[in-house]
Amino acid sequence: MTAPQDRRFEPRSPANVRAVVVAPGFELPCQLIDQSAQGCRIRLDRNLVMPKVVMVIDIAQGVAIEAQVAWQKGLEAGLKRIGQASLRGLTPSRLSDARAAWIRAGGR
Repeated sequence: MTAPQDRRFEPRSPANVRAVVVAPGFELPCQLIDQSAQGCRIRLDRNLVMPKVVMVIDIAQGVAIEAQVAWQKGLEAGLKRIGQASLRGLTPSRLSDARAAWIRAGGR
């Protein structure tokens, strides 16, 4: 049996870092498993259905990754990147929930 074909255009790089998924009325710790220029894969702490559009907060890097949920199977989900912004210093008001979640998670 052969391995399934990988449909990504860019190589994935392992991340394995703590993160938080944020959306209106939704905030959940997760693990950022791997990422590429176009997307990332996360593992949730609990099996919940995610909203279609989320922000993944990379706690160590202080970055909010805006993304669309491409697929979700159990605790894992694949996300397509829409954009990215730093949560350090001054941030636009649309990122206020993401910045607050980052600070609660221990970001500085």
